[in-house]
Amino acid sequence: MTILDNHSDKPAVAEREAAQRTTGFQKPGFQKPGPQKPSSVLDSFFQVTKRGSTIAREFRGGLVTFFTMAYIVILNPLILGGFSPENAPTDVAGGWLSAAQVGAVTGLTAGVMTILFGLIANLPFGLAAGLGINSFLAVAVIHEVTWPEAMGLVVINGILIVLFGVTGARTAIFKAVPKELKAAITVGIGLFIAFIGFVDSGFVRRTQGGPPVQLGEGGSITSIPTLVFIAGLLVMGILVARKIQGGLLIGIVATTALAAIVEAVMHIGPSSADNPGGWHLNTPVLSGQLVSVPDLGLVGQFDLFGSFGRIGGLAATMLVFTLVFTNFFDAMGTMTGLAKSAGVSYKDGTFPRLKSAFIVEGLGAVAGGATSGSSNTVYIDSAAGIGEGARTGLASVVTGALFLGSMFLTPLTSVVPLEVAAAALVVVGAMMMAQIREINFSKFSVALPAFLTIVTMPLSYSIANGIGVGFVSWAVISAASGRFRKVHPLMWAVTLGFVVYFARGPINALLGV
Repeated sequence: MTILDNHSDKPAVAEREAAQRTTGFQKPGFQKPGPQKPSSVLDSFFQVTKRGSTIAREFRGGLVTFFTMAYIVILNPLILGGFSPENAPTDVAGGWLSAAQVGAVTGLTAGVMTILFGLIANLPFGLAAGLGINSFLAVAVIHEVTWPEAMGLVVINGILIVLFGVTGARTAIFKAVPKELKAAITVGIGLFIAFIGFVDSGFVRRTQGGPPVQLGEGGSITSIPTLVFIAGLLVMGILVARKIQGGLLIGIVATTALAAIVEAVMHIGPSSADNPGGWHLNTPVLSGQLVSVPDLGLVGQFDLFGSFGRIGGLAATMLVFTLVFTNFFDAMGTMTGLAKSAGVSYKDGTFPRLKSAFIVEGLGAVAGGATSGSSNTVYIDSAAGIGEGARTGLASVVTGALFLGSMFLTPLTSVVPLEVAAAALVVVGAMMMAQIREINFSKFSVALPAFLTIVTMPLSYSIANGIGVGFVSWAVISAASGRFRKVHPLMWAVTLGFVVYFARGPINALLGV
């Protein structure tokens, strides 16, 4: 069996240009594909010129994607591990994961899988530990099983997703989704990543009472890091609006330099209960050693079937079901949005090497569980690199190589504060909003499911939730409107699955799981 599928990478010129126009975002220095000949073996292998890009632009895009994703090397160890049992999530047996080891395997797995994705799927998407699943493991799963058993469940989840990809089931489901819903998914993801940027920067905060969120602190911008975010947002926005090549990358570097100067002068420090106006996650300073040897002791530390013996087959199966649904549809929605943004989508919303992309993404889940770094999936932050002009897997290879390097250069990676990465996410979220024009809001049977898909993602902080609400509302409203036969049978099957997914809490309680 070969992972490479036979989906043609040569759409008709008219169709290809139409697909590019539907992205609604013309990137700095964007060129329409033409009859130019590849300039090198690298160009030919990744089809750089064919997709209207350049090798320099792919490298810039890969750099930007890495800088917007690099926070996961710092954040994942904070979610899954700690420096002692007292400050780490402990499992049912009292076991815990070392933050240093989690950081090492986070960079290793993200690097290997992103490079593999670039070489096989030839798409500019970065892969790393998914924030939804790692939080689910740390908050819920390890209260029932041990860490090795939890990672065994992640591996099983990945194997199932790979099987869905190999058999074509995942591709069939993807093609069954109406194009209006695919557009809504892209728009919803744009709003979602912009909202993530606002929250990560402190521009939007939760309140103690009253509205769920507010502007800054008490309705005002009171922290210096949030002001740095605003400065970065404006700088990046201006550079992109003026079509400056490398606008996002220049903005990230310039704003990081600004943040470092501000920290050196004002000594703001990290955010904490005593210092709510500090930097979120990363403080922009270089401290300690620049180079460290990664500890890969967590590789292979998983127990494939131990959880079934500990909590029973039914309870373990429900946990796997939750993992599969979250992983499956988060990735599907993310790839839909990214492919449209990159201008490589066909009219039906599919994209080159679709099957290969699904299979490699599933392997990311297997690899993440096998290294105890949690399931690796496609990151919506890759949209930043796409906004910089990335169109091919060459950008992913660059991003992956930098992730591998991050295992040795964690202090350097942590110089870029989260507020700077957040500014890039907001800019890219604004770019992705252009897809809303693909939705016919004059037909309410289309408008309501699309609207629910769009708003549910940021409001529930989940791509999978938005897709699920869209699927259920689309199927029910279409059937009640006399268009039952126009709903693909696979849409009904997935809708039923989402009903179970949304009701899994009461179902678990009813079954005594």
